[in-house]
Amino acid sequence: MLLKCMIVDDEYPARVLLNDYANKLPLLQVVASCKTALEAMAVLREQSVDLIFLDIQMPELTGLEFLQSLAHPPLVILTTAYADYALKGYELNVVDYLLKPFSFERFVQAVNKAAERFQLSQGTTHVSSIASAPPEQKSFIVVKADHKLHRIYYDDILFIEGLREYVAFHTAFGKIITLESLKKLEDLLPADTFIRVHKSYIVNKKKVKSLYGNQLDIAGHWIPIGKLYRDEVVKHLFS
Repeated sequence: MLLKCMIVDDEYPARVLLNDYANKLPLLQVVASCKTALEAMAVLREQSVDLIFLDIQMPELTGLEFLQSLAHPPLVILTTAYADYALKGYELNVVDYLLKPFSFERFVQAVNKAAERFQLSQGTTHVSSIASAPPEQKSFIVVKADHKLHRIYYDDILFIEGLREYVAFHTAFGKIITLESLKKLEDLLPADTFIRVHKSYIVNKKKVKSLYGNQLDIAGHWIPIGKLYRDEVVKHLFS
């Protein structure tokens, strides 16, 4: 599944930030970035858009006025520095309301909501963004992120963090986020190297340095151990 999205914001730094956030998610394809609602109207006359990141306070035509002018609006996530418009936005059936400044994690939450609503409207099912070749035959996994395919070697993975429909591969060289579930990765990755330690974490056994209370130290990152996983974690890592 791919959502064609458009950014509409009169502030250049805001457009750059939204574009950067969107490019981190393989689910999104930015097809236009507009500084006014009038520019956005012109884009919609030329091509279809699935999702709009829409600022409210803009010259000539506000985001809400623009939204109200559309006979069949796409999915909309409002992005604004003003909380006063939240109620009006939800009256217009927007997907979510991002109050500036917002974090990447909050952005991901909003996109997840849009993806769920889009799937319901299209009757589509989840399509994996991770290659499913048998892991025992390889020393790496292939991941789609930032509109590219990344080869991530198992030895470079510190741990994997679940972000609802997305996962973040924390490696020795940085973080890569892709559309996938921890459950599928738990089945896909080699069990002799990786272990599920929490509902939101899978760790590389070889990278665990110590156990303190209910946390694992992995390269200076403290990873929580879920109660349901503790016995297995201790058995496999410290017995």
